[in-house]
Amino acid sequence: MTITKDAVVSIHYTLRDDNGNVLDSSSGRDPLQYLHGRGNLIIGMEEGLEGKSHGDQLELKIAPEKGYGEKNDKLVQKVPRSAFGDQKVDAGMQFNTQNGQVVTVTEVGLEHVTVDGNHPLAGVPLNFEVEIVAVREATKDEIEHGHVHGPGGHAH
Repeated sequence: MTITKDAVVSIHYTLRDDNGNVLDSSSGRDPLQYLHGRGNLIIGMEEGLEGKSHGDQLELKIAPEKGYGEKNDKLVQKVPRSAFGDQKVDAGMQFNTQNGQVVTVTEVGLEHVTVDGNHPLAGVPLNFEVEIVAVREATKDEIEHGHVHGPGGHAH
């Protein structure tokens, strides 16, 4: 079976930046399972896997616009240190804003804290090594819910 819309796909993957540093990997874990064609993966990954089959191994180089987007300078803001109350704040920490956005602290000053609302991989070319472990048809429930059920899938 080839990978088409509403196929349930299991993959092992390793993600590297352009310098060869491993950013993420399924190595040592269960394969990642997802429902194809439903926006569960970044667009460049879904496009690269479309039409492939069980056992295929491939390398995908994904540009930022098909990954986590370009970096948006408007999402980098200085906020008053007082906005964090008594919390300890260090560069690299992540916080949820009141509207549910995740921001990463990039700089801590005496009066202000600089936060970045961009995804940590925004603007970064992504280099994936992918092995397709399994492909199956989705169940009716999985199609209705838009994600995989069972081991390796997303719970409600």
